[in-house]
Amino acid sequence: MSTALDKLVAVVRGGGKVSETTPPTGRADVAFRWLTAACALLVILIMAGMVVELFYNSRLSLKEFGFGFLWSTDWNPVLQKFGAASSIYGTLVSTILAMVIAMPLGVLTALFLVELAPPGISKVVGAGVELLAAVPSIIFGMWGLFVFAPFMADHVQPFLQQWLGFLPLFRGAPLGIGMLPAGIILALMILPFITAVSRDVFAMVPSVVKESGYGMGSTTWEVTRKVTLRHGIRGIIGAGFLGLGRAIGETMAITFVIGNSHQLSASLFEPGNSIASTLANEFTEASEPMYLSALIELGLVLFFMTVIAQMIAHFWLNRVRRQMGDGL
Repeated sequence: MSTALDKLVAVVRGGGKVSETTPPTGRADVAFRWLTAACALLVILIMAGMVVELFYNSRLSLKEFGFGFLWSTDWNPVLQKFGAASSIYGTLVSTILAMVIAMPLGVLTALFLVELAPPGISKVVGAGVELLAAVPSIIFGMWGLFVFAPFMADHVQPFLQQWLGFLPLFRGAPLGIGMLPAGIILALMILPFITAVSRDVFAMVPSVVKESGYGMGSTTWEVTRKVTLRHGIRGIIGAGFLGLGRAIGETMAITFVIGNSHQLSASLFEPGNSIASTLANEFTEASEPMYLSALIELGLVLFFMTVIAQMIAHFWLNRVRRQMGDGL
């Protein structure tokens, strides 16, 4: 204790300059360092173990189909022919639809709550957004099947078919289920996460910076565009990829409304499937070793899709940091 106090007195007398010597470490410091290192290593080991298990249990499918599994449209358990193309396509289309809908809606909602809404309204709407995030995914799926799908079949899909039916995206029978309802349900599920993170990012913009903009004669739109959005761009990207991670692996809600068909179609009205919905529907029926191996290989594909999405997120964030300055 006296040694540490002597060093502190020496620092004060020396004008606040701290020596570059290594600070003393006690047993608690050493234990804490090893504990944190062990926790970090445990995360890596768990991830590595998951990859090893997925590879090991999908070895039959990997050996039989090779890389052709990724672009094959075959899915016939009777003939033991399997391909992931329809599941990958459905996963990508439903996720992209959800992001296209949820990203602008979430960011605009966050801007309204932070910049424009009175405090009372902001608290009420903010609490509603947080409650929406707590709704279980199976509730979204049941609501989507029994309430939203009939509404889509009776009103939304006929309207889109009437005015946009010349596009391949909006052709087909208005069944109420398919890629479009699945994308909208996913958007509702990830909207609270994007809104909550974006709201917190916008709330952390220094008030003095925004007040300076107003003091120079800027309008609310100009301050929002040039100050708030610029300051929070990295947080917005992070919120988007947080929602993407939730959407790309969602299972139960998608299973209820996507239609679960192993067919490729350009129409958003047609039934489809995703990797997660295929696993949820068929895992209990996989009595043959090749069938089970193909489903596990689908899980391996989904794992790598998630990893690639996270790598793109880090690359994009680093690029934005270099372009806009490290001070953001």
